[in-house]
Amino acid sequence: MDVGAVLLLSFGGPEGPEQVRPFLENVTRGRGVPPARLDAVAEHYLHFGGVSPINGINRELADALRAEMPGLPVYFGNRNWEPYVEDVVARMAADGIRRAAVFATSAWGGYSGCDQYSEDITRARQAVGERAPELVKLRQYFDHPLFVAMFAEAIAAAADTLPAGLRDTARLVFTAHSIPVAADERYGPRLYSSQVAHATALVAAAAGYPDYDQVWQSRSGPPQVPWLEPDVEDHLTALAEAGVPAVIVCPIGFLSDNIEVIWDLDHEVRLQAQAAGIAYARASTPNADRRLARLARGLIEELRDGGRPERVAGGAALGCGFGVNGARCGSSHCIADVAPAR
Repeated sequence: MDVGAVLLLSFGGPEGPEQVRPFLENVTRGRGVPPARLDAVAEHYLHFGGVSPINGINRELADALRAEMPGLPVYFGNRNWEPYVEDVVARMAADGIRRAAVFATSAWGGYSGCDQYSEDITRARQAVGERAPELVKLRQYFDHPLFVAMFAEAIAAAADTLPAGLRDTARLVFTAHSIPVAADERYGPRLYSSQVAHATALVAAAAGYPDYDQVWQSRSGPPQVPWLEPDVEDHLTALAEAGVPAVIVCPIGFLSDNIEVIWDLDHEVRLQAQAAGIAYARASTPNADRRLARLARGLIEELRDGGRPERVAGGAALGCGFGVNGARCGSSHCIADVAPAR
């Protein structure tokens, strides 16, 4: 399949204090989130001057994609803030693009990790109309060798920041964004959490950690609704009670150091660890690592050539194929047997 351009599709984030509240209203529209909750989350952004790092990181990633694939136009669009994906797809149509590959900044399946990006594609094409280019969402890539390598190396770099005497006894803790249990079960036997469990096993093995923990973070919503657990802060309390002297937290669920990483982990969890006397290190996310651009190039080459998906050897087939114009595959294409979460 020929590809005439690349669309980097992401979540979006504010780039000034005046944008914070409108951005959060975009994110939560129709969900009945109380204004007090929006005020609380807004403070997280305002702590950093009202600027989320995600747009800047994605612009750097778009530049890396251009360097990795010279001659192939690269566009950048968001779901929740400027540049909005509808406007970007309209510009692509005006530029004469007829078909483009869509690289979403989520490695995962499930609704928020995959299907919602497919909805973004469908909505943008409908807004543009008949001139809209064909948009092909690239496959999930949580078990891609470069994804695994970037996180494994980040864990090693984080371990090196700990006092020398604590590195060998540090507990490795993987964290990903929690979702409601019902949402996790929407696509079969816990698609998203199974993918996260599989990816953590691959990364831990590559980093040389035979034992580790997998937890969740950044839950929201009413307390009576079950979400994936344990929460990272609850788990850190348990580790402190067990006398663990040091932890390395790897935010495997995130491709970039967004607000939920730099606030939830670098601020709240770090302060909790300090109060408990636990040495704390946080592994970096890929951000605009050139290898992430190489990963995207590989997915595009798979699409062009019909090649075999590149996955870590021995990995379970937990991911989907390519989605054309927002079409979504069924659960039979997304799930296979996998070892239970640790």
